[in-house]
Amino acid sequence: MRLLLLADTHGRPLPDEVWASVDSADLVVHAGDFVTADLLDELEARADVLACWGNNDGADLRARLPEVARRTVAGVRLAVVHETGAASGRGARMDRRYDEDVLVFGHSHVPWDTVTPRGMRLLNPGSATTRRRQPHCTFMTLDLPSGEVVLHRLGA
Repeated sequence: MRLLLLADTHGRPLPDEVWASVDSADLVVHAGDFVTADLLDELEARADVLACWGNNDGADLRARLPEVARRTVAGVRLAVVHETGAASGRGARMDRRYDEDVLVFGHSHVPWDTVTPRGMRLLNPGSATTRRRQPHCTFMTLDLPSGEVVLHRLGA
């Protein structure tokens, strides 16, 4: 199973490279901050989508999406949430809040790939449209059940 991981698209158009990954993914996981429902509609028209709302998403998106989305994929328990708080202590804090194998999150626009003390994988794909202080816009792909993650840098 090939998963495409996105977050923090902030109402901006997705680059062609990301759309190509959407079309080849078995599941698109979006960790919130769509900002407008247009992208969610486009993604759902082209792919199976697991998504949550983010702090910049309004009532329309919050009515359609949960704060935390969960699904078991290829035997791997997956959760997606927008915010996880400060980087310091994140692993132990997420171990207390979640019982999944993989937690995908967003908010910071900073790519992140670590394992908590309990062994849960924490993944933040960064942002494919808004790099902020990062050198590149980014997204991730995740193969399950192997757990192989690739960070894709746009414009690199």
